[in-house]
Order: sequence, then C-alpha cells, then structure tokens
Amino acid sequence: MAQATSVQAPENLARFKAPSRPHLALRLLKRKVAVAGFVILLLLIVVALTAPVIRAADPDKVVPRAALQGPSTEHWFGTDQYGRDMYSRVIYGTRISLLVGFISVSIAVVVGTTLGLISGYYGRWVDTTVMRFVDIMLAFPGILLALALVSILGPSLTNLMIAVGVSSVPAYARLVRGSVLSAKENVYVEAARVVGCTDGTIMRRHVLPNVVAPVIVLATLGFATAILSAAALSFLGLGSQPPTAEWGRMLSEGRNYLREQWWIATFPGLAIMVTVLAMNLLGDGLRDTLDPRQQVNT
Repeated sequence: MAQATSVQAPENLARFKAPSRPHLALRLLKRKVAVAGFVILLLLIVVALTAPVIRAADPDKVVPRAALQGPSTEHWFGTDQYGRDMYSRVIYGTRISLLVGFISVSIAVVVGTTLGLISGYYGRWVDTTVMRFVDIMLAFPGILLALALVSILGPSLTNLMIAVGVSSVPAYARLVRGSVLSAKENVYVEAARVVGCTDGTIMRRHVLPNVVAPVIVLATLGFATAILSAAALSFLGLGSQPPTAEWGRMLSEGRNYLREQWWIATFPGLAIMVTVLAMNLLGDGLRDTLDPRQQVNT
C-alpha cells in the first residue's frame, strides 16, 4: 500500500500543477479589455519618458499675449490664463501623475505587505496590536486621512505621495494578513519549520510568494485610486505647487474658465479619465487571470 501511494503522489501533484508564467500571459492576452488597458498604459509611459521629444515647448513658459487662446494648429490644446501651452502641460503632467501613482502604491505595498505578513504569521498579541492600528486607520475615509496627513506635513508633491501611500496601507495589510493566515497552514510551511528554517526565511520564501498575486491585482487597481486622490488633493491646493504641470492642479486653475475657455480644464480631466480607465481595465484583467477558480475552469 505504501508503494502504491508513493507512485501515485507525483501524478496527483502534476495534475494540480500551478500554471506557468507563459500560460498566465496567454490567458491575459485573451482578455481584450485587459490588453486595451495595457496598451493605453504603455502609451502613457512612452509619452512620459519622451515628453521633451514629443513637445519641445516649455510647459511653464508664460506668454501673456497668448493667454486664453483656443485650440489651434499652434497650440493644439489651447493656452491657459497665463499663455502657457496646454498641450505641453498635459504631456509633462503625465510624468507627474504616473510618478505619484507609482511611488504612492509602492509605499502602500511595502508597508502594508510587511504589516500584514508579520500580523498573519505571528498571530496572538502581534496580530491584535497591528490589526487594531489598521482598524483605527480604516475608521477614516482614505481621502480624508490623506488630507489630514498632507495638512500636517505641508503642501508639496513629496508629502502628497507619502500621504496617499500611507492612507492606502490598511487595504494591503488586511489583504495580506488574510492570505497569510491561510498560507501558513500548508504542509510545506510546517516542513520548513521542522528542518530548522527561521521565521524570516519561511515568510520570505514560503509564505510571501503565495500572497503576491492578490497584491499585484490590488496594486494595479490602487494605482488608479492613487492618481485620483493625488489629483483631488492638488485640486484643493495641497499637492503640487505652481507652476508644476500636474493634472489636478490644472483642473483647479481652469475651474473659473469652464464657461468660455473650456479647454483649460477639459484636457487635463480627459487625461485623468483615460489613465484611470486604463489601470482599471488592466486590473480587472489581472484579477480574472490570477483567479484560481478561473484557472481550474480553463
């Protein structure tokens, strides 16, 4: 009987082998919505990296005689109240918005994953202490918590990224904790303890890889939320400061000209909408691709 079990075990394990990375990539490519989001995001990244090549005009150059001109062949997106070229400002604003989203999400992922990993793995009083702290943060709406942090730290682009990142930590901490509570009960974790692996090694090599997939999905969707939050705070004057070309700040500057000079606020708003839409489409596709239930069905 023992020999039969030892022979059948590899076959059973092979039957439930995790999908390879190429297989997951092919599954993602089959989702046209996710591919569309990825293509849009890739184009935005290219625009951000090649902004000086795409548009040589200085986004902060003030030309009073060209103030409040509508879209034309000379100024594709028109000019603002100071005569600055809106096309250049929207292009350079892509850099700021993507940078804010990336750094904010990175802060949230690193801090939230660390807290969730420690809380879920050790449990007991460590879990209670960390989760009660997270619950306190969750008692405040994310945008309100970010607003309070920026007010304390002071209005600047750096403080904006820190505030948006910290306000997103609770979501990652709770997600990772829940995944760790399930992953640490697996047999291979017990085997790692038996052979003398340290807690740090077990968490890094055996537990963390099992919680990466949901974190990637949440980070993709959180990227869009971070851009929206940053734009909202900049709109209130608590983010980037003049003359920085940032989409939220540009919306704030154009709100007094909506009736007649509609282009000042419209084009930055469209840029925010397209970016957030692309991230949401990509995030939805990743969520469906990495869902174990979808993998079993296919």
